[in-house]
Amino acid sequence: MDRESRIKEMISKMTLEEKVSQLSYDAPAVESAGIPKYNWWNECLHGVARAGLATVFPQAIALAATFDEAFIRSVADAISDEGRAKYNEAVKRGNRSQYYGLTFWTPNVNIFRDPRWGRGQETYGEDPYLTGRIGLAFMKGLQGDDTEHLKVAACAKHYAVHSGPEKLRHTFDAVVSKKDLFETYLPAFKLLVENGVEAVMGAYNRTLGEPCGGSTYLLKEILRGRWGFKGHVTSDCWAIRDFHENHKVTKSPEESAAMALNAGCDLNCGCTYPYLTVSHKKGLVTDETIDTALTRLLRTRFKLGLFDPPEQDPYRNLGNDIVGCEKHRNLALEAAQKSIVLLKNDSNILPLDDSARKILLMGPGAANILTLLANYYGMSSRLVTILEGLAEKIKTKTAISFEYRQGSLMYEPNHLSNVPFGSTGVDAEAPIYGLDEIDLVIAVYGLDGSMEGEEGDSIASDANGDRDTIELPSWQLNFLRRIRKAGKKVVLILTGGSPIAFPEDLADAVLFAWYPGEQGGNAVADILFGDVSPSGKLPITFPQSTAQLPPYDDYALKGRTYRYMKETPLYPFGFGLSYTSFRFDSVELSSSKISAGNSVKAKVQVSNTGKRDAEEVVQLYIAKDNRSEDEPASSLRGFRRLKILAGKSASVEIELPASAFETINAEGASVLIPGSYTVIAADAAPLPVSVEKGATKPVTAKVQLT
Repeated sequence: MDRESRIKEMISKMTLEEKVSQLSYDAPAVESAGIPKYNWWNECLHGVARAGLATVFPQAIALAATFDEAFIRSVADAISDEGRAKYNEAVKRGNRSQYYGLTFWTPNVNIFRDPRWGRGQETYGEDPYLTGRIGLAFMKGLQGDDTEHLKVAACAKHYAVHSGPEKLRHTFDAVVSKKDLFETYLPAFKLLVENGVEAVMGAYNRTLGEPCGGSTYLLKEILRGRWGFKGHVTSDCWAIRDFHENHKVTKSPEESAAMALNAGCDLNCGCTYPYLTVSHKKGLVTDETIDTALTRLLRTRFKLGLFDPPEQDPYRNLGNDIVGCEKHRNLALEAAQKSIVLLKNDSNILPLDDSARKILLMGPGAANILTLLANYYGMSSRLVTILEGLAEKIKTKTAISFEYRQGSLMYEPNHLSNVPFGSTGVDAEAPIYGLDEIDLVIAVYGLDGSMEGEEGDSIASDANGDRDTIELPSWQLNFLRRIRKAGKKVVLILTGGSPIAFPEDLADAVLFAWYPGEQGGNAVADILFGDVSPSGKLPITFPQSTAQLPPYDDYALKGRTYRYMKETPLYPFGFGLSYTSFRFDSVELSSSKISAGNSVKAKVQVSNTGKRDAEEVVQLYIAKDNRSEDEPASSLRGFRRLKILAGKSASVEIELPASAFETINAEGASVLIPGSYTVIAADAAPLPVSVEKGATKPVTAKVQLT
């Protein structure tokens, strides 16, 4: 009997109540139909989360900073191996509880439109093209290559137009233009759907008036209609309850359940779908609609092999020995190394050498594991803080004297909000003890998971996990100014999952380490001492200040991201320095003309003009020469990471389909407008500030769209 016939047979054996029970995330067993208990709620944002031991990779925003699709797929492949292994072991022990299943609610392909959003760290940044490509690579690594069996099921979330404010997510209506919707907020979802993502999760908010988990426009017209999505849709957790309690678009749980189910939401993470029996009794939903949702859910479980004999499971041999194994720890280390961004390096103070000196490590982030873990994390027995990584690195460098002092607090407790923090905790102007004999200060500051994240998780946030301002916290800034006032060389390491604005004169060199995962301390030490040259690139623009940002609750793209920002940023999208120097020699196009249905190949040659072997990220942007005010200044349309030996050159060829030149009009339609376009090869967004900050001078070529 084929799969679809088996599904129909299962459903035929179930009562209405049993069918409805299977539409909630914590689905019970239905013995008469041969269905075991299953919990759909599982997490693996940057490693299997909330299920005990697992390899903790850098946070999602850091993974995006690698600009490396193939590498991201290998990370996701390791994560899905661990997910399968944990599931296999759990089932052997009769454990079918939450977080031990195979349906993972990842990746988050929302657009990080505003740096105040605490959950922006879960995304792949501000650019729809980068988000789509990194999200697709992650999805493929999770789901695997077997056309008959999913290794695990990935889920594109949160559909759609969701990126804060956290405080208002249960009531907010994200009002957007059709242009912004289809140009920025939807492309990553579309790409993943077209490539077979198994699940899509609706967002908490409303979009254009409709709750996302019950939106006829988003779920029926676009997702299943235009895009032809065949998988299942799940609500965000307790989001359907918001329909009547917060959005006020329905009056009762049974109305909310019916609204979501009729729009095409198959699975409820929450407590509302049990009311579908009442909805059915009142004629608000039909047997056919319930059966359709159940069919989709059972189909996913069949793809995962949950109803097949063990001998047919290609992943049956994955066991606990692979969880947190040495191979995966090394992969986590490499991911952190590739993601760390060098923002500043005056007088080439980095990398540090082995010459005799006294180094003082300061700052509350140095020994803080929350700066490694971010949110949605697993547990690792090999967490390496920046303090531990540096101590291990320096122990063989006998000429270096190394000390550590915390100096100040990571965040300001409310009950001490009027106390100026310093080395004494009392006098903000007092000299810092022990600086006189120090040659170099390595200061670790920024954010941790208590300061930014999801609503309810970030206990040190006054804005439900968001930030009211993007500036470096004032008590940290004041302490760093005191270090600087002492006249010492300072290397500043910032941790966090979102842009931090800071005065550039605070330090001689600045590394942005994100939330670098379990091997973060080792990765930072490797980069500080030059064992690895930094190669991470910013997947989001760093504004100079909060004042440069449009209102947080405004979802229009005007004034946001490198594509529409008018102000000069602190650091541009795509930016990141190296310990060597590169030169973009040329970009050559296979044709000077392109038309619908065709493509043009761009060949970019890059030279390493420095003395160190290193990796560079070639970024390809397209700009319309005669653009209107409502069109982007430029748009990323390709990228590739290259390793180039010192003194050598390398080339890469990137294909640009005609769709790379598309314009999204006011109606949200993709159109090709004839005219002249510039193809720009660069290592940062093509803004004047990029080269001023140290990015390589871009090269360009013209193409005519006919």
